[in-house]
Amino acid sequence: MTTAKVGDVISFKREGNSFEGEVSAIRENSVIVQYGFSKDKGEPLITIVNHKNYKIKNSK
Repeated sequence: MTTAKVGDVISFKREGNSFEGEVSAIRENSVIVQYGFSKDKGEPLITIVNHKNYKIKNSK
């Protein structure tokens, strides 16, 4: 399995919905991903995705 790098765009699923986001940090078992902005608060939407649960779309 190839692990994403900071700046890579990945795709992942949450609650049956597909998302794409940019990797902002890498951990031992997961990556931290920014995948959009909150319309209400104007803050970035960030989540943690296990290495087993994403696919790399665009690698830097």
